[in-house]
Amino acid sequence: MKKITIILMSLILVFSLAACGNDQPSQSSTAEPASEPVSEDVSEEENSNTTAESDTEQQEEAEEGTTGDGKVLVVYYSATGNTKEVADFIVATTNADIFELEPSEPYSDGDLNWTDENSRVVYEHDNPDARDVELVSATPDEWESYDTIFIGYPIWWGIAAWPVDTFIKANDFTGKTVIPFCTSSSSDLGESGTLLEEMAGTGNWLEGERFSSGASEEDVKAWVEGLGL
Repeated sequence: MKKITIILMSLILVFSLAACGNDQPSQSSTAEPASEPVSEDVSEEENSNTTAESDTEQQEEAEEGTTGDGKVLVVYYSATGNTKEVADFIVATTNADIFELEPSEPYSDGDLNWTDENSRVVYEHDNPDARDVELVSATPDEWESYDTIFIGYPIWWGIAAWPVDTFIKANDFTGKTVIPFCTSSSSDLGESGTLLEEMAGTGNWLEGERFSSGASEEDVKAWVEGLGL
């Protein structure tokens, strides 16, 4: 009887231990992460934003100006219309903006008569202090935005018509490429461009070009395209 009691107690102990083991949580359930990682999603979003910003910057760069060097401006003074015609041809070739230099006191036909010793241009030629010609406007709007400047003028006594001097003195050509051009019936460019460069004191001045009265658009276009702007 005593042996039977011991056996029964042993069986009860075994069953009790087995039941306690089944109540413990499994190892696989405790190893699962509490949430999914988000670092990969954030990285993809940042890459998407960076790509979009890059595309926008490239589009903005592509839309800047009509030439690789930025905006182009044609500035001119024309006494009889010949220089204006060449300026218009340059604008048509380069899609540039244009700015006319207009004396506050315009020159009449009589003023421009260089054969009359009493005319205005003769007086100004003989009296350099009188060549300080006031302009209606000496500085174009958004001057700082232009990188390439064409400057046109008729030749007076071998130099640039002096209304251009006022424009040169009034503006800073730092960082700009400057290209002079002139019109005349017989005189060439001479030192006119060099003298303007010295007066300006700044800017990258290229060798200019002289055109005869009634220059053709084809000749002007060929010259401009040969500059490699």
